[in-house]
Amino acid sequence: MVFVKRSFLLISALFLLLSLAGCGKGEAIKDAPKYTSAVEDIDIPNDVKVIGFGEATHGNIEFQTLKKDVFQALIKNENVRVFVLEGDFGGAQQINQFILNGTGTAEEAVKALDYGIYKTEQMIDFVQWMHDYNMTADEKDKIYFYGNDMQRYDFSKKGLLDYYEAVDQDKAKEYAAQLQHVSNKTMRDLKNDQLKELDGNIDAIIKDLQTNKEAYIKQSSKEAYLFAAQYAQIMKQRTQLFLNDSDYMNLRDKYLANNLQWIVEFEAAQGHDKVLMSAHNGHIEKTSANMAGYTSMGQYLDEEYKDAYFAIGTDFVNNTFQAQNGSGERKTYTVKHHNALIDAFSEVKENIFYVDFEKASESDELAEILAKKQRMGNIGDDFSFWYKYTQMLYTIKMTPQEAYDGIILVQEATATEVIE
Repeated sequence: MVFVKRSFLLISALFLLLSLAGCGKGEAIKDAPKYTSAVEDIDIPNDVKVIGFGEATHGNIEFQTLKKDVFQALIKNENVRVFVLEGDFGGAQQINQFILNGTGTAEEAVKALDYGIYKTEQMIDFVQWMHDYNMTADEKDKIYFYGNDMQRYDFSKKGLLDYYEAVDQDKAKEYAAQLQHVSNKTMRDLKNDQLKELDGNIDAIIKDLQTNKEAYIKQSSKEAYLFAAQYAQIMKQRTQLFLNDSDYMNLRDKYLANNLQWIVEFEAAQGHDKVLMSAHNGHIEKTSANMAGYTSMGQYLDEEYKDAYFAIGTDFVNNTFQAQNGSGERKTYTVKHHNALIDAFSEVKENIFYVDFEKASESDELAEILAKKQRMGNIGDDFSFWYKYTQMLYTIKMTPQEAYDGIILVQEATATEVIE
C-alpha cells in the first residue's frame, strides 16, 4: 500500500511538472514592435516559388481568416495566383470550378472537401471572395484553387471516370464496375484483400494511361490527361495509406509533398511561378519536429526547393478553439500559451501581426530567442479537456528560425463553428 501511494505521488508530481514546464512568462523585448508588420505588408524574397502558411490550430476564426488575408497580400505583393489547401485534391477541384466558372455555390464547393474543419463561415467567405475576384479579373490575373491531400476517393474517382467517358467509353464502363464499391462512405469497410485488389486495379488504370498517353491527349488535351493521371495517383495514395496504416503519417506527408510538387509543376507550365500552400504548422515546418518521428511535408519541400521554399508559421497566446473530443463530437476548449518568442512581442498592441525572422535577427536579443528551442503552438482536430493541463500535448518543441522563415502571432484567438 505504501508503494502504491508513493507511486501515485510520484506520477502526480511528474504530471504537475510536465504541466508547468515552459509555462512561465518570458521578458518583453523593448524594441520588438519595430520588427513587426501587418499581414497585408508581408514581403517574400523574389526567388521563392513555394510559400507555406501554417496554422497552429485548425478550429480558430483568426487562423481560417488568415488564409484569405495572407493570399490577398501575396496576390498584391508577390503576384501569387495559386492557393493550395491541406484538403482533398478531387474535392478541391469543385472549389476551383466554382471560382472559375461559377459552378454550384461556395457552400456546396466547401462541402465537397468533406472535412469538418473547413465547413465554416470563414472558409465559405474565402471561396466566395475568390469567385468574385475572378469574375472581374483579366484572364492573366485569375486565381486557382487546389488541394494536395489524398484521404478521400469520391471526387478523384469521378474525375478519372469522367475522363475515360471522353476518351474510351468501354474502359470507362470497365473501370466504373471495378471501382463501384469504392467511396468515401464505404472506404473504411474495405477488407485487406479488397484493398489489395483495388490497388492492383488502380495500377492497371495508371498503366493504361501511360501506355495510351499520346492517343488520349489527342482525344482530349494535355491538361485534361495530366489531371486524369493525377486523380489515379490520388486514389492509389489513399489505398496505400489503408494498406500501410502503421506508416500512415509518414506516407501522408510524403504524398502531400509529392502532390504539391505536381501542382507547382503544372501551374508553372501555365505561367504561374509562385504557389501558396496552407496547412497545419506540423506539415509546413521544415524540421519534422513531431513526437511521432515522421518526416514533415515542410522538410521534403525544404530539401527539394531549398531557398525557394519559404515557411510562415503561426502561434497564439490566449486560444479558444473547436476540436473533436475523440469520439467525433465537437467541443470548444481554451488554452493559454507562452514561450520566449511570444513573450518577446507581448508589448505589441495589435492582435495579429507578422514577424520576418531575417529582419528580426537584426536585434541581438531577438536573434538569440529565434535560435532557442522552445514550445510552439500545435493543436490538431482532436483534443481532450485534460490536454490543456500539459503543455507538451498542445505544443511542439522546435527552434523557430530553423522551422520557419517568419511567423504570424495571434494574441487572442476565437473558436469557429462548424456548419453541419
